[in-house]
Amino acid sequence: MQHAPAPVSLPTIEFINTEASIQDFATAVTLLFEPAPPIVKHLYSKRPYPTYSALIDETAVLLNNPNQYLTLEEQLDVINAHPRIGAPKANLSALSLIEQGYSAEEAAKKVDETATPSQDDEVTQATLKRLNQEYEDKYGFKFVVFVNGRPRNVIIPVMEERIKNSTREQEMKTAMTDMVSIARDRLKKLNVA
Repeated sequence: MQHAPAPVSLPTIEFINTEASIQDFATAVTLLFEPAPPIVKHLYSKRPYPTYSALIDETAVLLNNPNQYLTLEEQLDVINAHPRIGAPKANLSALSLIEQGYSAEEAAKKVDETATPSQDDEVTQATLKRLNQEYEDKYGFKFVVFVNGRPRNVIIPVMEERIKNSTREQEMKTAMTDMVSIARDRLKKLNVA
């Protein structure tokens, strides 16, 4: 028998500002940005925040000016914190599953991994795996995009275009911009201001 996952929620902003240990803070920030220690360290040092939206605004300042605040290695750590598009469902958070086009019900169940995928799903998975590898070979970090619930097969031409017609610098900037968009969307889905 499968149990429903624990509800995903953020602690109050008051708790984050006054009582949260660095670990508590990291757990909350990870719901919005995936596990990215450089973001956590920066945001923790800038407390207090009037709202979670303000916390994301501070992250936007950080990620829009990464060379001012982060080493190149830290920038890569932040980008590589995101799961690969098409990563095995068992390795994705419920929010990531929904963002990659799975229904809320499928995400809540983590999708039955023993189910036989359709031929289209297999082709999409294989294509995404190949494109992830091409992208990482070219740029040296994971592909990040604000999927916004689009099916995974719709992301394929986006990946192909970015592999063909972009630069490493543009891709780093796009990844960081999209991470902020993802966090804003997650915050909205969590019904927190």
